[in-house]
Amino acid sequence: MTASARLLLLFLFCFGFGLVSAQAVNDHGTAGDHGTAGDETDVHQSCDAHGDDYDPAGVILHHIADANEFHVFGDVSIPLPVFLYAPDHGWTVGLSSMFHHGETAIDGYVMNHGRVNRIADQDAAVLNGEHHVECIVHRQETVDGKTSDIYAAKIDGQEYLLDAPSVGDGGLLGGGITSFYDFSITKNVFTMLLAALLLIWLWGAVARRYKKNEGKAPTGIQSLMEPFFVFLREEITIPMIGEKHYERFQPFIMTVFFFVLFCNLLGLVPIFPGSSNVTGNIAVTMALAVIAAFVAYFHGNKHFWAHTLWMPGVPAAIKIFILTPVEILGLVIKPFSLMVRLFANITAGHIIILSLISLIFIFGSNGENVIGAGAGAVVGVAFTLFMNCIELLVAFVQAFIFAILSASYIGAAVEDAHHHDELGHHGEEKIAEGGAMGGAVTGMHTSAT
Repeated sequence: MTASARLLLLFLFCFGFGLVSAQAVNDHGTAGDHGTAGDETDVHQSCDAHGDDYDPAGVILHHIADANEFHVFGDVSIPLPVFLYAPDHGWTVGLSSMFHHGETAIDGYVMNHGRVNRIADQDAAVLNGEHHVECIVHRQETVDGKTSDIYAAKIDGQEYLLDAPSVGDGGLLGGGITSFYDFSITKNVFTMLLAALLLIWLWGAVARRYKKNEGKAPTGIQSLMEPFFVFLREEITIPMIGEKHYERFQPFIMTVFFFVLFCNLLGLVPIFPGSSNVTGNIAVTMALAVIAAFVAYFHGNKHFWAHTLWMPGVPAAIKIFILTPVEILGLVIKPFSLMVRLFANITAGHIIILSLISLIFIFGSNGENVIGAGAGAVVGVAFTLFMNCIELLVAFVQAFIFAILSASYIGAAVEDAHHHDELGHHGEEKIAEGGAMGGAVTGMHTSAT
């Protein structure tokens, strides 16, 4: 199998795993987002709305969360496919526009703050056909010391309790098992598909150019992408994995790097087909981290597992009570750190930019103070442009750090015993370089706030 074929297969596996995990977690990721009047996927009116006061926290949380449509401006939006299945009803398929921004209930499904809920009452008359949604009722209830958000749809003057969003975690992540299954294409899923198509097109073109120019100097898109390939090979895979094994994992490291990079860059585009927060979604980064850990641990050799589970030359009591538990815990902490680092940095950047933009409306008292709005615009635009430059750097740095840490885990798992000291020395140097870059960018993030 050629390197390009392995790259494509590994990418499809990564994307498929990320797609399933994102769909399982994204749906209830906005549970704490109360939204504001006028949100593109929000119901047209909230029963407990308090005027049209600008709510910066609600707007920011709404925009970094997933949604079933791309908002363009005003009431104009680009709908996405909706695939819903309820065992007692069957399939409900269409576009998110059929909910009319939350004003219409379809077969008992309601668009609530960008997510699809279903009426919990299985005997309700509104579970079939279309019905007008007057508003969404939101309240908090405390049971056994635990506070939870309760939502209900008001239809024909009657309140219908809404079921929780559809998740497939069986309650592991707090969602539980609901009365329906949501297989919809959301903003994040659409962006991952777009990144996949762009990567396949890009590297397919590069592969065709290599075949055409075999034995010749690179030209066109080949000359553009070859420095990236050489950089990843010379600065990540060979130092971290070693010359003996790096070719097996070069396609995977390239897949991870460019997938994260493309998703980061698309997230910086404020309009369609960008504006989604893919790598700022904990489900996506979790899926990528789990895949990286699976690749590393699955290829772990005897030397790796011996030093992890039963380190030679150490008294048994120390191994049983100290070293082995710590090493096993490290197998979980490594992918966890991968997951949190990427998620936190990308999410922080989006929140900072949206907070700076919100200064325009805060200083202008939501349009009442023209001078305040002007001052907010000057400050907000200046700092937003600066932060966008920082975010562009972060997009590359975080992709590099994710790739180099993934390679380091793989290198530790496949290295030979006599190469341990040499490879470990080079690996520590490269990780230190990546950590220094990430620390510098994180410091710039902090100072910008």
